[in-house]
Amino acid sequence: MKLMQDRRIITTIFFLTTLSVATLSAQKPKDEPLLRARESVWRAWFAGDMKTLEKLVPAETIVMSGGEEKWKNQADVLRSSAEFHSKGGKLLRLEFPRTKIQHFGDVAIIWSSYIVELEVSGKRSLGASRVTEIFVRRHGQWVNPGWHTDEEK
Repeated sequence: MKLMQDRRIITTIFFLTTLSVATLSAQKPKDEPLLRARESVWRAWFAGDMKTLEKLVPAETIVMSGGEEKWKNQADVLRSSAEFHSKGGKLLRLEFPRTKIQHFGDVAIIWSSYIVELEVSGKRSLGASRVTEIFVRRHGQWVNPGWHTDEEK
């Protein structure tokens, strides 16, 4: 009797594990365009790529950054990107070691930890923190109308 119970438990665990892996595998391909859009926003900001930023960061954008009292909008995002780029700022490394995505129709929320290594005026810096990003699918394209970053650690 105990052997039968053990077999049922093992079979159930195997089934749930297989189902979980299949579900995760099924989610990955649909998230690729979303994650590419997210990566494009970050890289465009560090590169001073205004054309890409204007396309992916809409006019109604709201940005909250840890340690900063003022909330930002699209114009602030574009200006800060241009300032970073004009000072010779370079992105040396960008990583998202942990990412979770929630989907709500044409809205996705991305929860991530990130690492950035920068060089500005010949000085390198390494930063790490967390970010919550909102993406909306408009006309088949993911755009990023808002995010919140924690203060860097």
